[in-house]
Amino acid sequence: MMMAVALSGVAAWPVAAQVSPHAGVEIATDERRRGISWSDGQAAPAAWGRLDLPAGFDVGVRALATRGDPRHGGADAVVEPTLGYSRDAGPIRLDLFATGHLFTGGAGALDYVEGGAGASYSLGPAQVAAEARYAPAQTAIGGDNLYLTLRGRVGIPTTPVTLTAAVGRSSGTVDDPVRAARLRPAGRYADWSLGAQYVAEPLTFTLEYTGTDIDDAAVAASPFAALRHAGDRLAARAAISF
Repeated sequence: MMMAVALSGVAAWPVAAQVSPHAGVEIATDERRRGISWSDGQAAPAAWGRLDLPAGFDVGVRALATRGDPRHGGADAVVEPTLGYSRDAGPIRLDLFATGHLFTGGAGALDYVEGGAGASYSLGPAQVAAEARYAPAQTAIGGDNLYLTLRGRVGIPTTPVTLTAAVGRSSGTVDDPVRAARLRPAGRYADWSLGAQYVAEPLTFTLEYTGTDIDDAAVAASPFAALRHAGDRLAARAAISF
């Protein structure tokens, strides 16, 4: 019996050895997502962890302080569990993922889920990537939501600096105009960003400009729109990974 248990443990060791943990903490002067704030324009600390599993799978979770943002019903924080799958096909990397957004301290129905797929191509220090994220119709977001984005990054040779750029578009159907303004403050819109990263492992420093074509001077019929934080911004982020 004891030998059977020992042999079972030995057989399981190669699988266990393939599990790789990662974690980190960070703080941003303003948590910007798709060109709009998720932290009411305030500094936002976050922590994350991820386990890389065999066969290309991974599980992770990220916790972010949302600072009572009206976009999320005054929630104090959001916890985001994610299940992902990645596969390399030559220089192309394919990704599939599902993410939950679970809010704490807010009023009303706030939680929602989304899934997505992406592909990236790397050549030397340069990389281009395309991604689609879709949240099916849910009460918390007043309909469904589709986000398409194209990103690029290039490392400056012989330096620890990487330049980044992205453009995206948010669209979807509307069942409840008040709640749909959470993710689309004034209906469908485009966003863009330009940034620079400085890596001194385990530290990463990021400076990023984000903008949208949302009119942040528009009259919003929804308290979730938070239009004052939907215009152009410059934000910085510092992160440490383990």
